[in-house]
Amino acid sequence: MDIVTPDICDDHPEVQVVEPGFQNFGGLTAFGGEIVTVKCFEDNSVVKEQVAQPGNGRVMVVDGGGSRRAALLGDMLAEQASENGWAGLIIYGCIRDVDVIRQTHLGVQALATHPRKTEKKGIGDLNVPVTFGGVTFQPGHYVYADNNGIVVSAEKLG
Repeated sequence: MDIVTPDICDDHPEVQVVEPGFQNFGGLTAFGGEIVTVKCFEDNSVVKEQVAQPGNGRVMVVDGGGSRRAALLGDMLAEQASENGWAGLIIYGCIRDVDVIRQTHLGVQALATHPRKTEKKGIGDLNVPVTFGGVTFQPGHYVYADNNGIVVSAEKLG
């Protein structure tokens, strides 16, 4: 399926559209898949654990509370996510190492960049509903993203 979010919205008016504000930083400018959620704040321990697992074409949606004080994803985790078959990550927060991440075969959208890494305290929740951008992301639902925006569907599209 070619992911073009305006076409998805035209063909599936029931989808939810995430409010604008995300930037595309990944090597893949369009991506989508089943949602896996992580809820964390300035601690990417759970993100690190998950990118080490098989992604099977899924998309990790990370609710970082919108923090702009540290990066929840860097080049090494992005590369590991790509190698393990993740389609992409959508991060309600910051990333770093963007020049390298742009070369990685992975979709990555985030609010901004920040050079500081997070602390690792082992704090975070996996596969809980998370809400940001006017949308609630449910584990097992589907997300599609491109340079036009991000849409969420309860059903797999295409």
